[in-house]
Amino acid sequence: MSILQPQPLQLVLASTSPYRRELLQRLQVPFEVAAPEVNETPLPHETPAATALRLAQLKARAVNTAYPNALIIGSDQVATVDGLQIGKPGTHQRAAEQLRLMAGKCVTFHTALALYNSASGSMQTTCVPTTVQLRPLSEAQIESYLRKDQPYNCAGSARVETLGIAVISKLQSDDPNALIGLPLIALTQMLANEGLDVLTWKA
Repeated sequence: MSILQPQPLQLVLASTSPYRRELLQRLQVPFEVAAPEVNETPLPHETPAATALRLAQLKARAVNTAYPNALIIGSDQVATVDGLQIGKPGTHQRAAEQLRLMAGKCVTFHTALALYNSASGSMQTTCVPTTVQLRPLSEAQIESYLRKDQPYNCAGSARVETLGIAVISKLQSDDPNALIGLPLIALTQMLANEGLDVLTWKA
């Protein structure tokens, strides 16, 4: 009489972000991508970190019906400067306005991570802050940078992994990947907590 073996858990990234997908590919483990349907509007009196954590969990849970036996990754990022939340600009004009506001100032990026086990219902969460000091920027520098890099789907209007690094004078974080959108150091520990070691994981 054969004994049924439990099916291995799938790994699912609940995100439409190409940056998060590229980051997760660095771990060299198989995963699927699913688009979560989540209202990302901050709640009244919600702190930036609380907003990011809530949305990361919502994104992870949003696809659990389609993946009932999976480890689902949700992540969200909220940027703040002078007490104001900075989102994805979407357009050149809004990106220029963001960079004018942030130039020469310190910006904090709150990157939340959630790992949801849809089989057991367990949820692990963390929020990794990154403090970024921007250089003073002239109008010519802002316009030239935006035309070259077009970071219109990036919170804070700069891609640190490309030319956006030139608008930064200093950054501080426990995980440099967090600024791009997915804290891989925390994620590998969360996966290990679920019994999955990315160093020995076989597809």
